Amino acid sequence: MKLDERHLIQLAAVVQAGGVTEGAALVGLSQPAVSRTLSMLEKRLGEPLFLKGRRPLQPTPLGRALADHGQVMLAASRKASDIVANFSQGRSGVVRVGGTPFFMDALISGMIADFQNAYPDVRVDQSYGYLSDLRAAINADRIDLAVCPIDLLEEGSGMEFREILPGRNVVACRSTHPLLLRRKLKTSDLLDYPWIAPPPGSPLLDDLRSLLLSLGATEIKIRYSGGSLTSAVNYMKQTDALTVLPHSVVFAFRKDKAITALPVAIPHPERALGLLRLADTPRAPAVDAFAKHIRQGFDNLKHLIKRHEQAVVWGA
Repeated sequence: MKLDERHLIQLAAVVQAGGVTEGAALVGLSQPAVSRTLSMLEKRLGEPLFLKGRRPLQPTPLGRALADHGQVMLAASRKASDIVANFSQGRSGVVRVGGTPFFMDALISGMIADFQNAYPDVRVDQSYGYLSDLRAAINADRIDLAVCPIDLLEEGSGMEFREILPGRNVVACRSTHPLLLRRKLKTSDLLDYPWIAPPPGSPLLDDLRSLLLSLGATEIKIRYSGGSLTSAVNYMKQTDALTVLPHSVVFAFRKDKAITALPVAIPHPERALGLLRLADTPRAPAVDAFAKHIRQGFDNLKHLIKRHEQAVVWGA
């Protein structure tokens, strides 16, 4: 004999609630509809499902056995409903995000942690890359969005870019660097010290070349290159080496008081940090929730970063 699963779920709700009216409310049905279901089920089985004259309702052994099966189905139905609700509200799912290494390590990783404190059922898969790699990954559906600096997004690319922070580079050094003691620092003084070169493919490498041209130099003393942000900072802390970093990255290390920025004007890149993703395509709600969290995080940081720039870079 095949029984309708929906009937068993209604039976389980009535047993759980101890009454037809209360059980009907649990499954979102009317009391007459559930009463008809129970009456039809008893007729089909040829056995009563509840003991007569008992209040609250008490199931017979057969009623209890069937209700136990219905309870499993009811629990599974509720779990499925919760999954759908959480997914549609962006509270569950997977976010695949890629980004340029220095920004991801210095700023975005902490924001990911904050996001998951609020959305613990969302998994975040992070990867690294520069613009060309990130665009390819988005087009190939390997990532949902990228956090990266862009100077110009050509028309017809099929992408949308939303700025979250304007571009601003500084010359970074350890907080006890000799140049910080000079009353009048000249840009030509930068050529007296060794440099850390950004990794190959990094837009910061082009920025370093632009800085060289602005100083009228054809070469500088590169003593270290290709390292991660952590390795570059650790190297800088123990040497007099200089490097070009986004000011927001130096800002992220402000509490360590190990590195800082020199009070010297250098060429700024014509690009901004932002969120890159496909335009006019359906997105998982969790991805939208994550993107909103990142935008709000930078909205909260902008004035702090500006204040830090005025105090440390120009107020030194």
